[in-house]
Amino acid sequence: MQQIRLVALDTDGVLINDTYSPVIERFVTMHGGTYTAEVERTVWGSPQLAAGQNMALACKLPWTAQETIDAFFRERDVYLQDHPVEVLDGAEELLETLREAGVRVVCYGGRNREYTFDRYLGHLSAYFDEEIPYVDVNGFRPGTKEIVREIFGYRFDECVFVDDINRVAEVAKRLDTGFIGVPAAMAHNFQRPEMEATGVRHMVDDIRKIDGELLARIDEELAAGTHWGER
Repeated sequence: MQQIRLVALDTDGVLINDTYSPVIERFVTMHGGTYTAEVERTVWGSPQLAAGQNMALACKLPWTAQETIDAFFRERDVYLQDHPVEVLDGAEELLETLREAGVRVVCYGGRNREYTFDRYLGHLSAYFDEEIPYVDVNGFRPGTKEIVREIFGYRFDECVFVDDINRVAEVAKRLDTGFIGVPAAMAHNFQRPEMEATGVRHMVDDIRKIDGELLARIDEELAAGTHWGER
């Protein structure tokens, strides 16, 4: 890579299976709300208390944000009994591709390192940046600016984010940083049309499709300043 220095990978929905959006949809409908694109946007990918507040508003619940998010996690624990967290097929293949590309690799998510990285991705830790393998972005979602500038100290056009949520694509576009969409594709999700509306050029339905050729194309786009369209 001539331009790309860092690739940041979302955990849930990119490296491990999505066990949040199906529970959000179930929680909202179970409590009398209607699951819409706006609900998905304001809940999914928000800091936990903001997500709790927005679910309470969507369902007109007489609960605080903390009470709502606590109830949500109890519902998720039930969901996990039949849908356990698993590393997605192709995760190690993608990580090997990134190793061959010679870039630093970090992953990020909305839970602490012990819960997300150590528990589910620890066996793949050799593929990630030795100093900073994981960033907990719950307190500053979506975390794009913070990861690039404050944590790693790169320029925005030297980094690529891989995520399943359009909110990250929107921020990446504003910052002129690289983005590859893996849009959430369950029946209730709205992420693919939203990414299309944002102008995401590179979307895949399987992380194994993120290969050296695609990375080289994005590398050229970022160097030329054309990743989000012509200057």
